[in-house]
Amino acid sequence: MNEKENNCLENLDEYPETAIPFLGPCRIPSPIHRMKREHFRECFVTDYDRVLLDVSLIRVETLIKKGEPLAAFEMAGPRGQIYFDPSKLKCALVTCGGLCPGLNDVIRSIVLELYHGYGVHNIFGIRYGLRGFISCYGHDLIHLNPEAVRRILGTGGSILGSSRGPQPIDEIVDCLERLNIGILFMIGGDGTLLAAAKIADTIAARGLKIAVVGIPKTIDNDIFLVSRSFGFDTAVDVATQAIRGAHKESEGYPNGIGLIKLMGRYSGFIAATATLAQQEVNFALIPEVDFDLEGRNGLLQSLEARLNLRGHAVIVVAEGAGQKFFKDTQKDRDASGNIKLKDIGLFLKEKISEHFVSRGIDISLKYIDPSYMIRSLPPNTNDRIFCSALARNAVHAGISGKTRMMVGYWNDRFVNIPMKASAGRRKQVNPRGGLWQNVLDVTGQGSLKNR
Repeated sequence: MNEKENNCLENLDEYPETAIPFLGPCRIPSPIHRMKREHFRECFVTDYDRVLLDVSLIRVETLIKKGEPLAAFEMAGPRGQIYFDPSKLKCALVTCGGLCPGLNDVIRSIVLELYHGYGVHNIFGIRYGLRGFISCYGHDLIHLNPEAVRRILGTGGSILGSSRGPQPIDEIVDCLERLNIGILFMIGGDGTLLAAAKIADTIAARGLKIAVVGIPKTIDNDIFLVSRSFGFDTAVDVATQAIRGAHKESEGYPNGIGLIKLMGRYSGFIAATATLAQQEVNFALIPEVDFDLEGRNGLLQSLEARLNLRGHAVIVVAEGAGQKFFKDTQKDRDASGNIKLKDIGLFLKEKISEHFVSRGIDISLKYIDPSYMIRSLPPNTNDRIFCSALARNAVHAGISGKTRMMVGYWNDRFVNIPMKASAGRRKQVNPRGGLWQNVLDVTGQGSLKNR
């Protein structure tokens, strides 16, 4: 899958600034030098090691001919010289927003890399998201060490807990200053990264030497300029099980219909990828591609034609699809300021039932919504491996004094990405791209729009 295509980078003018802010020069030899791991020295990278944003051979050739610089991310990884003195460093970890498979694996790997890799022994967990920084909530800190995280590998949820909604930035920075924190690791999605950027700005305005490092977390895989996020692989795994069950249910009854609602507020990556992974879906509905209910090409007529042809059907719908069918969708917001989506799954269940009743056709409709079960599940093997590498690279960045950045994955490499390049923007499925074209080939659904 082409990452540039998925991120909808249509031309070079859209490429962001990729320079990573830093607190100061790195003058301390990495403790890794002193550990009896001579082979590890070969793994050191420098700030000059880069990963191209666009690996298109034609585009790169054009740039070289024009003498223009290549847009590239700084490669993640350990540096030979570091900024912070590990013996005096204090670090804090916080998880924000919704739960996601792999949170505990990220926490564990950060702690172990800080403790064993760099000799940092003052590590604090902040309870219940950004609320944990605010004194009026009264949440205690958790002292994190290898013993504290020993049993959490591959477990669901977050041992630190989480919360949604904004908190006063100045009070958060006050808390960091009181605790004498040197590196703050923030694990969360787009809202968390926006908050992290504001925290880093306030820190800079006060002249403090505190690094802020983000670890992008979104089960929807919708963070801009990040080709893969942890939890997504697990979500697709579970979604395919739901599709498999819905298919068997639909086959087992005359005019059987399996309807599965999956996560994906604004991006349909889970629904699209699960459809390709379990190719028994006949209709995939995502936020990026409009569809109609009524009319010759609408979903209801197309579904009826499918039942007449094969006697059963499976529909997958992302939670953010079809919001045009609801009125006043902009009014209600959650604690984080996100628009509260209307339930497209229950809406479709009702409309499908009404349509076939009006046509005098008996159907057997089974509705499945595994969303919240997926969020709190343990990560699968692929996600566990990915979480470990992501977390350790976040530690390498923070200990080197890099700030206002997050660790991401791009062109099969872990990279350091400036928060400002990604925050406030969203990755979506390209309706003209290869992923969606493959979905159309697999389902055979065609356009569900009346022209």
